[in-house]
Amino acid sequence: MPPKKPSSTTASPANPPKTSTPKSEPSIRNSQDAAQILSQITNNYLERTPQRTKLLDAFMVFLMLVGLIQFVYCVIAGNYPFNAFLSGFSATVGQFVLTASLRVQTNVENKAEFEKISHER
Repeated sequence: MPPKKPSSTTASPANPPKTSTPKSEPSIRNSQDAAQILSQITNNYLERTPQRTKLLDAFMVFLMLVGLIQFVYCVIAGNYPFNAFLSGFSATVGQFVLTASLRVQTNVENKAEFEKISHER
């Protein structure tokens, strides 16, 4: 096997090595900016979201809390009746997925995509 030739990528004064400078990304300057952003999101949600969608969102939060409580109980108390934990947790996750689907279908912004579905859901 013939010897390899040395690479010609050595740094010289006429050919300095290329260094990549990281791009600076915008970041939150202080906690007031984060609080202001959160306040704007909350106000926008409360003003523009229909009551029916808020109700579905509240139910989805409830389902997340129930699933979290079931998981924490399983970790702390043990999972002796594992089938009971599995069925309860999977029922919670399934209900969450179905509710999320209903939320997407009943959202006013998605009205054009679900024209053929009855409004009596």
